[in-house]
Amino acid sequence: MTGGASGIGLGIARRFAAEGMRVVIADVEQDALDRASAEIGALGVRTDVRDVTSVQALADATMAEFGAVHVVVNNAGVGPMARIADMELSDWRWLLEVNLWGVIHGVHTFLPLLQKNAEGGHIVNTSSMAGFSGMPNLGGYTVTKYGVVALTEVLAQELALDESVVGASVLIPGTVRTNIQLGSRNRPAELRGGRLADVNLQDADKDMGFRWLEPDDVGNLVVAGIRAGDLYIVTHPDMWPAVEPRLQAIAAAFDNTQNR
Repeated sequence: MTGGASGIGLGIARRFAAEGMRVVIADVEQDALDRASAEIGALGVRTDVRDVTSVQALADATMAEFGAVHVVVNNAGVGPMARIADMELSDWRWLLEVNLWGVIHGVHTFLPLLQKNAEGGHIVNTSSMAGFSGMPNLGGYTVTKYGVVALTEVLAQELALDESVVGASVLIPGTVRTNIQLGSRNRPAELRGGRLADVNLQDADKDMGFRWLEPDDVGNLVVAGIRAGDLYIVTHPDMWPAVEPRLQAIAAAFDNTQNR
């Protein structure tokens, strides 16, 4: 469970622990990791998902402690905002390294371990509602989250073709009460600067009327989604109106070409 010391990751970890699972949580923040590990009785391993050697160390620690891996949640992510025209390359690198490369590193490292389990296993990759539909000021974030959706969709198809005992789901959270608005606190020194800015959507949500979930609510949905073998685990079905216009536009583009 990467990004497991707070927010959605901790909510999922709590539910896993309540289900009787032996849980390993990984996070880049040592103090938060120590607190979360003590709270739920988990093994905590400090991990920087941008670094594949750090993710491999997480896998090694997990195997040394438990001898097997059955469920992997690639959840670590950051979500600052900026217009695409204003972003600098350091902004792009940071977002891509955490949100997309972090998931790639997790799949690359843990998939072979899951495939060794005769009883099966499952990967959950955290995307976002932004992985289904983009919006202004979230271009960089949206690129990474579209990538997580695509990675998981293709992985699921390939696992099915192989008749694998491993399944894959992509988590599509909407508005959840987390500290993602503080993501820049962990931005590495070599990638600082740029134009990305943290935005607290909870404070900004005056007239939009978003429905906010708690992280533990998401944990419940993830457990249900894994059990059902769902490819898409959506937290906010009421956000369909934000996604539908994009799909309608794609369908219309096919129709337009057909009629020319």
